[in-house]
Amino acid sequence: MSGSSPEPSPQPQRPSSPQQPSASQPQPRPPAAASAELDEQAALERFRALLRIPTISRLEVDAVEWQNFDDFVATVEQLYPALHAGLERELVAGHTLLFRWRGLDDTGAASVLMAHYDVVAATDEGWEHQPFSAELTGSGSGRVLWGRGTLDDKGSVVSILEAVERAVAAGFTPAHDVYLLFGHDEETHGTGAETAARLLRERGVEIGLVLDEGGAVVEGVIPTVERPIAVVGVSEKGTTSFSLTVEQSGGHASTPPRVTASDRLARAIVRLNTHPFPARLNSVTETMIRTVGAHARNPLRFVFVRARFFRPLLVAVFGRLGVDTAAMVRTTTAVTQLSGGLAANALPERVQATVNVRIAIGSSVKATKARLARIIDDPAVQIGVLSSGEPARVSHMNGPRWELLKAAIEAGYPDAVVTPYVQTGATDSRQFSPVSRSVYRFSPFEMTGEERSTLHAKNERMRVQTWFTGIRFFDGLLRNL
Repeated sequence: MSGSSPEPSPQPQRPSSPQQPSASQPQPRPPAAASAELDEQAALERFRALLRIPTISRLEVDAVEWQNFDDFVATVEQLYPALHAGLERELVAGHTLLFRWRGLDDTGAASVLMAHYDVVAATDEGWEHQPFSAELTGSGSGRVLWGRGTLDDKGSVVSILEAVERAVAAGFTPAHDVYLLFGHDEETHGTGAETAARLLRERGVEIGLVLDEGGAVVEGVIPTVERPIAVVGVSEKGTTSFSLTVEQSGGHASTPPRVTASDRLARAIVRLNTHPFPARLNSVTETMIRTVGAHARNPLRFVFVRARFFRPLLVAVFGRLGVDTAAMVRTTTAVTQLSGGLAANALPERVQATVNVRIAIGSSVKATKARLARIIDDPAVQIGVLSSGEPARVSHMNGPRWELLKAAIEAGYPDAVVTPYVQTGATDSRQFSPVSRSVYRFSPFEMTGEERSTLHAKNERMRVQTWFTGIRFFDGLLRNL
C-alpha cells in the first residue's frame, strides 16, 4: 500500500524463459520490422478486461480498495505472458509496476515508457454506459469504447503492453534497456512513480528518453489551422495547493459583526478572480505558435510565424481564445474546496478555502505565494501551502530523441503538425525531469474537444481506431529505442 509499504527488494524478478537472450550473451537484433501482426479484436478484449477492474485511487489511502489493484496486476500477468517471461518485474510502493527490458547493450541511457493504471472515481449516475462496463458502441471505424480510464490512462498502459508483448513474442530485443513504469496513484499522491524514479537513481541507471501521458492529436486549437496538431509536452506547470484561512471570534448569527470570517474569505476569493496573474509568452509557447502558425491562413500566419515580434498581441489573443490557450500564457488559480461553520445559526470561527494553482514555467512556489498575498492584501487571511510542486524543467525541443519521437508520431498521424507545448496538468514524468532533458508528455491518440472534456468527468470514452493507432505508435517507437 502506498505510503506504508516497505521499500522494494533491490533484486527484481528475473525472466524464467531459457529462450530469452541474456545481457552476457547478446543475440543478433532482429530487423526493425520484426513484429507479430496485430490481432485487433483480441487486443481490444484484453483492453476491455482491464478497464472493467475499478482501480480507483483516493486521497484517503485507507479507503482504497486494494484488492482491485491486486486483481489488475494479476490480470496483466495472465494476459501478457511473453512480456512477463522476457522482462524483469517488480512491484514498487506496493502496487506500481516496474519492468526492465534488457537491451543488447546495457551501457548508455535507458528509456522509460510511463503510464498510470489508477483512475478517478466514477459512479453510474449520469453515464450513458456504466463507467466500468467497457461497453462498445458503433461499428467499423466508428466504434467507440466507453469507460473510466479509456483516455486517462489505461489506454496508454495497454497500448504499451500490447506493443511490448508482440515485440518480445517476435524475438525482438531493444538496443538499450527499456523500463516500463505503470503508476498506481498518479491521480492522488504519486508515490509509486516517485519511489520508482528514486530507485533507478540509487541503482545508477542513466535515463534518456522518458515518455508519459500528456498532449494528444487535437484539432481546432489554433484559428485557421486545419491540420491536426500533435502537442507534445516538453515541460509541465507546477501544481501547488494553497490554503486561505480566516480565524476570528464567532457568536450568534443574529448579531453579526460588520465583517465576518466568511466575508473576509469571500473577499479574498473575489480578489483572486479579478486580479489574474500576468500573461506572458514563454519560449515553449512561442515555439508552438511559430510551428503551428506556419500552417495557418493569412493574415494570422503572418503574425504567428513572427511570434517574437507580436508578443503583446499574441498574449492578448491567447488569453481570450479559450480556457486551454489562456492557461498556456499565465499561472492559473482555481478555488476547489470550501469549509466553514458547523451550524446554520452560528458564525464560523474558522473558514478555509483551497486554491489549486498551476504555476507557469519561469515562476516558483515562493513567488506565487508572495503574489497571492499582494493580491489578497488582508493580513487576516493566512496563506498556507498544502502541497508543493515546482514547474518541470524544459526538455529539448530538438535533437535525436525529439526527432525519434516526432518520427513515431508522424508515422501514425502523417497529417499532424508535431509541436512542443507546456503541459497544464501534472504527470508522474516530473519525477524524471531533474535527471533527463528528454522527458516528454504525449498520448498517441486523436481526441476531439468533446472527448477531452470527459477526462475526470462523465462518459469518458475513446474511439477504437485511434487506440489501435496508439499501439502501432509504440510498435514504431520501440523498434528505434
